[in-house]
Formats: sequence, C-alpha cells, structure tokens
Amino acid sequence: AFIGWAGLSRVIRGMVLSIKEQEYVEAAEALGASSLWVIWRHTIPQTATYAIVAVTLGVPGYLLAESALSFLGLGIQQPDASWGNMLSEAQNLSNIIYRPWLLMGPGLLIFFTILSFNVLGDKLRDVLDPKSQRTA
Repeated sequence: AFIGWAGLSRVIRGMVLSIKEQEYVEAAEALGASSLWVIWRHTIPQTATYAIVAVTLGVPGYLLAESALSFLGLGIQQPDASWGNMLSEAQNLSNIIYRPWLLMGPGLLIFFTILSFNVLGDKLRDVLDPKSQRTA
C-alpha cells in the first residue's frame, strides 16, 4: 500500500479542495471556527473513510503481484517463505499428480485472502460511506 500512494493522495487532495468549498465549511468559518476545528470536524472524517477503503481494496493487488513475482522468481527469494515460492516449487508433474495439496494449499490461500480483503473493503465502504450504498 506504500507504493500506490500517489494516486490516493491526488484523489484525497481533490476531495479536500471540494470539501473546502462546501457551504457548511464556509458557514463554520464565517461563524468563527478555527481551521483546525474545520479540518478535524469536516475534512478528516470525509477523507479518512475513502482512504481506509482504498487501502483495503488495494492490498489484494499487491498480494497478487508479490505472489506472481515470487512464482516467476523475481520476488521474494528462497529460503524466505512466500505463497508464490510455494507454488513455484510445487509445479513439477509428479507433485501435481501425487501431491496436489502442494499446489492447492498456497493457491487456495491466495484466493481466499484476496477474496477476504475485497469483501472487507466492500463492507467497509458500505458502513463508512452510506452515500455510496449500492441498490440491490
């Protein structure tokens, strides 16, 4: 999540500029609210929810990239453990035929971990940002 921060920061900057122009923020400033109070009360709650959801939905992509690079031998190197390394080590034909769990274990763990992060991100978006509720 530390690599893709530039896109997230551009979106959050746009959100902050948009929030700053809202009527309720201008009204709070006109009534004498300090900049720190406006930031704490209005800006952070609206941008933090987006940031949390974006990071949660970004983790599966990074996990899949790490697994793919390790599978190809370009990521985490042996003897360090990685699901991509485990898949790479189990790809010969005798392991596929006689010990298929060597492939299924890391493959299913990658699948369920990515699925879990995607479901978590969707649920966090539904809970934290009720305006973006999808209709069923």
